[in-house]
Amino acid sequence: MIERLAILATREELSDFLIEIERRAYKQALFAVQDEQAALDIIQDSMMKLTAKYTSKPVEELPLLFQRILQNTIRDYYRRQKTRTLWTTLFSAFIPSDQDKEREDADFLETFPVKQESNEPDAQLEKAQLVDLIEEAIKILPVRQREAFILRYWEEMSLAETAAIMNCSEGSVKTHCSRAVHTLASVLGEKGVKL
Repeated sequence: MIERLAILATREELSDFLIEIERRAYKQALFAVQDEQAALDIIQDSMMKLTAKYTSKPVEELPLLFQRILQNTIRDYYRRQKTRTLWTTLFSAFIPSDQDKEREDADFLETFPVKQESNEPDAQLEKAQLVDLIEEAIKILPVRQREAFILRYWEEMSLAETAAIMNCSEGSVKTHCSRAVHTLASVLGEKGVKL
């Protein structure tokens, strides 16, 4: 029992882990939901769930646990969105058409991402442009391919860890990753990026 307590994550280790994972997790959530505010909410919910339920786990288990929680929180977001969309569709018949048009215009303008100009040197600008192209290409991937790709190549999870997080076989992970890589190579190739 004493040995077990010695390897549990301390508050400081948990805090350090959350600080370390925050930016990558945000990008991962942003790729999944493509909404900055929703991504921030997902990250906050995931971190709260981790700290509320798994503080008694060893620090080595935190990355896998957090990825599992994050993916489940993203799936919960999609379920809620699906339900909201259903109710919005059902009640949209009661909204007059001129109000409906105004609402659609406002939603688009409020959620349209604005890119800020950079005053960095040429090399950093090219790198930023390449990252933007890759991010845009990742957004077009189907959900499961995007999830497998990010977990394997961005988060550097093993095949077994990725399969456990995605709740599928290792063969499925390989298939999703392969398809994602081919799609990304094709999309980036069309934009003049040679891999």
